[in-house]
This record gives sequence, C-alpha cells and structure tokens, in this order.
Amino acid sequence: MLRLQDRTALVTGAARGIGLAIARAFVAEGADVVLSDIRDDDGRDAAAACGSRAEYVHLDVRDEHDWIQAIAGIIERRGRLDVLVNNAGITGFEDGLVVANPEELTLEHWRAVMATNLEGVMLGCKHAIRAMRPKGAGSIINISSRSGLVGIPGAAAYAASKAGVRNHTKSVALWCAQEGLAIRCNSVHPAAILTPMWEPLLGKGPDREARMRSMVADTPLRRFGTPEEVAAICVHLAADESSYTTGCEFNVDGGMLAGSVAAPMSPSR
Repeated sequence: MLRLQDRTALVTGAARGIGLAIARAFVAEGADVVLSDIRDDDGRDAAAACGSRAEYVHLDVRDEHDWIQAIAGIIERRGRLDVLVNNAGITGFEDGLVVANPEELTLEHWRAVMATNLEGVMLGCKHAIRAMRPKGAGSIINISSRSGLVGIPGAAAYAASKAGVRNHTKSVALWCAQEGLAIRCNSVHPAAILTPMWEPLLGKGPDREARMRSMVADTPLRRFGTPEEVAAICVHLAADESSYTTGCEFNVDGGMLAGSVAAPMSPSR
C-alpha cells in the first residue's frame, strides 16, 4: 500500500522548487495534493503536471483570509486535511542582492521577510490545527532552514525568520499534545538545495560553475542537495511511520552542521 494513500495534503509555495518536489512525492505515494502559491500560472502548470490527484489554489500565506478560504475549500471538496507543508518562503533577495546585515538592514526588508516566512507559518499552523481537530490527527511540516540554526550576518532577517519557524514548530507540537490531539508538527532544515531561490546568487555568467563550487566548498558532501532529497524526508513525516515523531527537526544539509571534514588518512596510519 502506498504510504500516503487516502490522505489529503496542502503544500504552500508549490509552484516550483522544493514545494513542487514535495507535491510530486506526495502524489507518487498516493495522496491527493493541493498545491498553492501566488504564481498562479506556474502553480496551475505544476498541478497539471502532477496528475489527476493534484489541484491548484491561490494562497498568499501572508493573508489570513486566503488561509481560511483555501482550507474551507479543501474541506468542502475533499472532506479532510491530513497534511500541511508550510514551504512558502522568501530570502529577501528575490529582486537582487540588498544590504541585510544587522546594522544596515531596513525595517521594510525585515517585515517583508517575516510576513512570509514566519507569519505565514503561524497562520498555516493555526488553521491546519483547526481543520485537523475533528479527526484528531494530522501532520504539519514546517520548512525552516540551516539558517534557522546558525547566524547569517548578511541575511539577518532570513535567519531570524527561520529560527522562529524552528521554535514555533515546537510550540505547535506541544500544544497539540497538550490538547490530546495526534497532530504532529516537525521542522525540516535544508541547507544548500539547488532551487530557483539560489539563482540571484549564482548568476548566469561564465563563472557560474565556479561560484557553485565555492558555495558548497564547506559542505562535507561537496555538492548542492536536490529538492527530491528534501521531499523524501517530508514523505516520512507525513506518513504513519513517523507517528511518534513530533517537535523534532531534520537537517538536510550534506553534513554541514555535523562539523568540518578532515582529509582522509592513508591506510598506513
């Protein structure tokens, strides 16, 4: 039997990148998947490519009315919500590099990043709990980042927002347990995953490959990760096999947070 058979899942920010990979993986495991985004044309194309068990809805995660409307529609059409993946997020550099260190970042930049990355997750958790409460069970998966576990001087708002996602995940997990609900909440922390979000940093010039190599030079596995590798963790967290897992964090970072890699020792040593 497929691991997500008869489940209904909502994935935010699913028009491309990690969100789309998660949606595809969920469909492959038997789930009915609602992809959401604010890129409506890309979102509709993505849902169509996922097949007949996928559909697209417009959802701006910063807007509580959008959350209410989207989840009400899912309940009306499908009768249930079993899984929410809060994936939608921004770096704050989508329109090009800006100064975002703790001394010089602007309040406008800070608020824009927080509105999507942290407030969007808060709203998603709030309304998913309410939708899952009648059944008393479900899985909420919040996509944080390696940047939520370490400081990032040049992206202070992004790092702070993802740290907030990490901590809010634990509060949600404890609240649901306190309420006697089998609604689990866990966070996933990708690091260097090759998605469109990296494009402003990588560029398209002749030095792109060299820039890519330099960006993963400190990663023990010496490469970018793939969206599919993040999606695999999300399938595990959405399925019953992780039924005793809540309030936990999962790093998908090529070993970055494990420490530094020493050069291999020769057999003679």
